[in-house]
Amino acid sequence: MTDSPLYISFLWHMHQPFYKDPFTGMYQLPWVRLHGTKDYLDMAEILLDFPDIKQTFNFTPSLLEQIIDYAEHQAGDRNLELSLKKAPELDIEDRTFILENFFLANWEHMIKPFPRYFELLMKRGSHLIRSELKRMAQYFSVSDFLDLQVLFNLCWIDPMFRKKDPFLSMLVDKGRDFTEEDKVLLLEKQLDLLKKIIPCYKEMVTEDRIELSVSPFYHPILPLLCDTNAAKIALPDVRLPQKRFSHPEDAQRQIRMGIEYFEKVFGYRPVGMWPSEGSVSEEVLRLVSREGIRWIGTDEDILSISLGRPLRDSSRNVVDPRSLYSPHLFEDVSIVFRDHSLSDLIGFEYAKWDPGKAAEDLLAKLIHIWRSVPKDKAYLVSIILDGENAWEYYRNDGHDFLRYLYEGLSKEQRLKTVTVSEYLNAGDRGRPLERIHAGSWIYANFAVWIGHEEDNTAWDYLTETREELRIFQEMNPERDLSDAWKALYIAEGSDWNWWYGDDHTTENQKDFDELFSLHLMKVYREIGKEIPAHLFIPVLREDRSVVPLVAMRGFIEPRIDGMVTSYYEWYQGAHLDTRKAGGSMHKSESILSTLFYGFNKDSLFLRLDSIVPFRELTDEMTFSVDITKPLQSRIHITLKPSLQAELFRKIESSWTKIQDIPDVAAEDIFEMKVPFSALNAREKDEISLSISVMKNGEEIERCPFRGHITLTVPTPDFEAMMWS
Repeated sequence: MTDSPLYISFLWHMHQPFYKDPFTGMYQLPWVRLHGTKDYLDMAEILLDFPDIKQTFNFTPSLLEQIIDYAEHQAGDRNLELSLKKAPELDIEDRTFILENFFLANWEHMIKPFPRYFELLMKRGSHLIRSELKRMAQYFSVSDFLDLQVLFNLCWIDPMFRKKDPFLSMLVDKGRDFTEEDKVLLLEKQLDLLKKIIPCYKEMVTEDRIELSVSPFYHPILPLLCDTNAAKIALPDVRLPQKRFSHPEDAQRQIRMGIEYFEKVFGYRPVGMWPSEGSVSEEVLRLVSREGIRWIGTDEDILSISLGRPLRDSSRNVVDPRSLYSPHLFEDVSIVFRDHSLSDLIGFEYAKWDPGKAAEDLLAKLIHIWRSVPKDKAYLVSIILDGENAWEYYRNDGHDFLRYLYEGLSKEQRLKTVTVSEYLNAGDRGRPLERIHAGSWIYANFAVWIGHEEDNTAWDYLTETREELRIFQEMNPERDLSDAWKALYIAEGSDWNWWYGDDHTTENQKDFDELFSLHLMKVYREIGKEIPAHLFIPVLREDRSVVPLVAMRGFIEPRIDGMVTSYYEWYQGAHLDTRKAGGSMHKSESILSTLFYGFNKDSLFLRLDSIVPFRELTDEMTFSVDITKPLQSRIHITLKPSLQAELFRKIESSWTKIQDIPDVAAEDIFEMKVPFSALNAREKDEISLSISVMKNGEEIERCPFRGHITLTVPTPDFEAMMWS
């Protein structure tokens, strides 16, 4: 490789968070399925037209596991469930969900190319007001919803496949007035595409067209698993979680599990790795080396800090091409460093350009690098970026840009694409590095995942849960706790903290927050321990308190008789529709329909309405009111053989009975009066509570499922203030 062209290695990182709800088995979000039909298969198949182009693709094992689940095990998600449902059978909740979620696609490049789809978007409105969706749904016909079911799934199929497949091409031309048969066949085509992904990559490896590399199984930030204090290396003043997380054995386990799963899927052990988010440290490199990985990739800023000198000037021109465009070696692992500028141009900028001009610009920049590097050896430019999320911002899903680029690279003798291993195997494994800076591809630090209040809260919950699991495992060495450990490893993934803090936002932030907590809850469920109340409270600050449908307007004085004595006795209280305010782990067993609450100056009043009269509920059913403020308390309610309500308080980690609550009734409805004094709540104190429903001792429903009801103990002039 010595007098030769400039070598370029493209590494496309393929990753999605682990979306499966550990309690229901359903995927909470559809993005593996949808990116699977739009972004994975085509990225490999496009290379069939360019035999001289070599590339490296990095797959996270958690993504592979989910693709296989859809392709081979009939996995489902809510969007798929409502896509399959016949349009005339959609109820109001289904229609509301569809109007909220079936326009989640790039409007310019994925919705506008379908005139009917854009028409439906304009009918709903480009500014989403969730509270208006139910009213708005009545203006959409059955035909509107059927077209929306089809177009949402059709727009998430890559244009390459829509063009090549006669049926998909027919749907595009048809444009509207689809049939139920059209929809069923479309979803079958979707599944066919998912089934082709892994076999396609296997075949291209066999033909020596591509290289495949791997990431740690559930995409954790490895240096932080080894020690959260590693964050201080790059950010000495960073605010750390209260509890230190330091488990290098988990980091090694995530690496090893990833390698083993890759080998199970593809039939051989990978030699390359993209550490999650390019996050590295010296300890991580030692772990990686121990597992037989021969090369990794990370960002150029890591190299610059490790060398103690800049690689670029203030204008972002490369001043040390010899270092940037050479691999380096640490603990017998070769490290390639991504050209940050070129990678970000593809990921974030070129989508705004004419595709031909963008390709020309990238080729010109590569030729400039070829001219700038010394001629003493062959140099390698590493372009590493997300292989899936950028393309929806490009016209034609990025195909025009990629084809111009690959055609130009194929013709240019001064440039040659290679896989990472191909370059390294030619003899240049890299110059030794004395040290490796601990950081990620984002600003060479870990600020995205630690330091913000929400990030730190998540780390503390993770640490507490892991410690509970460790202790239980030590006390029960014979127990198979693999499902508990799997849930914990999923919770260690980077994706949850990506959305905590102020760094990033998404329409699905609440889903990510809930999934993180659900996996921690799964650990407690597997070891038979009570799920801590704080795991039902969102980590996201703005979602911690649930806003009622109707707020309190004054004092109430209901008769505690278990009957709707008068419409007006609860009129000035607040109420929640429990179907809106949360959910259950087993939604088919949902019992509650509405929760009312209110107060006078001395007492709190609670009312529960259920789908059947309370007197008809079986003796398997019990209830509890879980109170986290002002003191951690619980009111345990049994209905049969006799109605009883008992107040307990958590004292030194044990529940101690404080007193009975006498004012309670359960006939058609459930009603209860609790003196504020029993809760140790004084004027202006905040009370936070939620309601749990148990069946045979197992929680099946909670309202609100995420967050809590918050109210403030009133002062005597509360009513006067409300009316002033």
